[in-house]
Order: sequence, then C-alpha cells, then structure tokens
Amino acid sequence: MPPRLKFVQTNCFEEICPMFTGIVETTGIVIAIEEKNDNKIFWIESNISDQLKIDQSVSHSGVCLTVEQVAGTRHRVTAVKETLNKTNLSVWQAGHLVNLERSLKLDSGLDGHLVQGHTDTVATCTSVKERKGSWEFEFAFPRKFAELVIEKGSVCINGISLTAFDVENKSFKVAIIPYTYEHTNIKTVRRGEVVNIEFDIIGKYVLRRLSLKG
Repeated sequence: MPPRLKFVQTNCFEEICPMFTGIVETTGIVIAIEEKNDNKIFWIESNISDQLKIDQSVSHSGVCLTVEQVAGTRHRVTAVKETLNKTNLSVWQAGHLVNLERSLKLDSGLDGHLVQGHTDTVATCTSVKERKGSWEFEFAFPRKFAELVIEKGSVCINGISLTAFDVENKSFKVAIIPYTYEHTNIKTVRRGEVVNIEFDIIGKYVLRRLSLKG
C-alpha cells in the first residue's frame, strides 16, 4: 500500500494550499485563447472538465490555475502576467496539449512527490533520444538553480514527477517510460522547446535554512 499523507491544516491565503503529486491524470487541449490586459484566458477541453468546480485548483502542465468557468467538456482558466513571464503558457496556442492533475486530497496516497504547482522557471530541451523501450530527454536550465537538482532527485517537468540523472550545473536528463510518454504531453516536446520546471520543495526549504545560518 502507498504511504498516506497526514497534513496539519493551516491557512494559506485563507484556505488550504493546493498540492499535487506530479502524476498526470489526463491531458486536455487548448481550444481558445483570449488576451485581456496583461492576462491570457484559456479554454481547455478534456475528459475531466465536466467534473471540475468553480474555484477548484488544477495543475495545467505544472502550473496551478483556478477554474473560473465550466461548460460541458470545457473549462476556463486565466494566467496573469507573472505566470506568463515564468512559464511556457505565454507560447501556448490553440491545439496545445496540456497535462492535467487535480489537487491532492488529505487522505490520498503520494505516488509521485510533493508539487506545489508553482513553476520556478522554464528549461529548454536540448536532446531527445529513443532507447530500447524508453526515451531519454536532456534539459538545460539556469545555473542559479543548480543546487536544487541532485542525482536521482525528484523534479517536476510540465507537471510530471520525474527522476533526474546525469546532473550537471546547468543540465540534467530524465528517462521516460512508455506509459508516461503515451499519456502526457512529453511526447510532443522537441529539441529547442521550453518546458515548465518546478524543483523539489524540500530541497528549497533546506537551501533556504542553510542560507540563513550565516
């Protein structure tokens, strides 16, 4: 049996902070985009849209967005300027495939790792290699985040919980099994494309604590 999470209920902007696991439930398709001031409004079509509720938090390729409207098999979300600046949502177009995951319940099993849905930066795909029965992707990321990526550590790419290996100061690799390849948008990522990346929250807290010791 997978381990069960036990949370202490605390306030985060007057509500429990949504958390995710990096285990993608399904994919959706961007069917319409509207620009409004500095924001972008996205309509997503998926097989879980009709199950969503207004004000529900859902991870969209690793970015936590609030459901604003549901219409049949479609739902609407808005990305503000800060989100557009830090993620690849700024380059989404109609037809873009989006990884979707609803937030973790308090009694859920943790099959991936703890993910906030707060993208730290974007990484660029520098290599895609097909292996016997799997795929190997290499990503380059900003050097300032080097301390947050460790060998065999967890990293979230486009909302997918993955394990990093061959870690360098500005790059790392991940291996993708057939199920993940077929059931997420990782299969659409090509060399030169940018992906959303969130580093392990535990590593961020440890690094912050160590920085305050001096």
